Amino acid sequence: MRTLIAILAIAVAMPAFAQDRPRPVASILVDAKEAILRSYTGSVVAGTEVELGFPMIGTISNRPVDVGDQVSNGDMLAQLSAEDLTSDLRSAEASVVVARSQLRSATNARDRAKELAERGVSSSTTLEDRERALVAAQAQLDQALSGSAQAQDLLDLATLKAPFDGVVTETEAEIGATVSAGQTVLRFADSGTREVVIDVSEQDAGLVNKGDRFTVRLLADDSVSAEAVLDRINPVAERATRTQRLHLVLENPSPSFRLGALARVEPSRNAALQIIVPLSAVLEPPAVWLVERGSNTVAKQPVVIAETNEDFAVIASGLTPGDEVVTKGTHSLEDGQIVGPRISE
Repeated sequence: MRTLIAILAIAVAMPAFAQDRPRPVASILVDAKEAILRSYTGSVVAGTEVELGFPMIGTISNRPVDVGDQVSNGDMLAQLSAEDLTSDLRSAEASVVVARSQLRSATNARDRAKELAERGVSSSTTLEDRERALVAAQAQLDQALSGSAQAQDLLDLATLKAPFDGVVTETEAEIGATVSAGQTVLRFADSGTREVVIDVSEQDAGLVNKGDRFTVRLLADDSVSAEAVLDRINPVAERATRTQRLHLVLENPSPSFRLGALARVEPSRNAALQIIVPLSAVLEPPAVWLVERGSNTVAKQPVVIAETNEDFAVIASGLTPGDEVVTKGTHSLEDGQIVGPRISE
């Protein structure tokens, strides 16, 4: 009987003993590591690409280039039919010849009238008339010269020339087509500078800055790589996807980085070391539970988060290497609670 009573007493005391026993915690000892490396897929584009067309209506009579052709600055890309423009130029040049002849006649007439007036043979009124005629002849010559220059400019504008060394990336009008003023005839890209453009979320765009370095590898051949520097971020998000476009300038890329090639982009691995914790350890508002092994208690520590992904958070401030951070069961802890030994994940 006494044995049964003792067993019952022990059974009653065991729950209280178990309740007072500190619970072990799943935790990690934080250390400085490389920042979370994200990878993106982008495409190689020209640093400068322009749409070229004619400033006048006309019919294309010549287009000696096609997609992929390399051309030099000043080379002809396309030309409009110039018969009417050539006729206009000849007419304007003829007007200049006539105006010069009239100016010479007016000059001679004024000189004779001046000489006669000085002798007293002719009146001053006649001299004034000849001087007015000379001024009118000079004005007609100036007008004719302006018309001739304008006709020459229009004839020059009928020839579309390369504004810099580059490559034709797209053609939008063929020989014989009638184009309106400003209509795109072809797209032309600078062959000197090449970029990689990637679309990232607004959150990711906020984590990078101009001058950040990236490593770019071709999707078709992972062994071909180049370094790139973030040059700019489009100030306006894409309307359909709400993503931000980043422009990365390639540094000394190999010829394999052709326009339109797909590439994988990731931050360079020489980035500064940062403290990374599992996302499950982070409370809201941003804080973590720190374990103080001197007293085996936990305390809530506010932190500043630099960036996150699906599994981890990069801590900008609030933690130092060697801190013990609780990673599981964080919502059942209280400030100052006594905890048991550490259980590594």
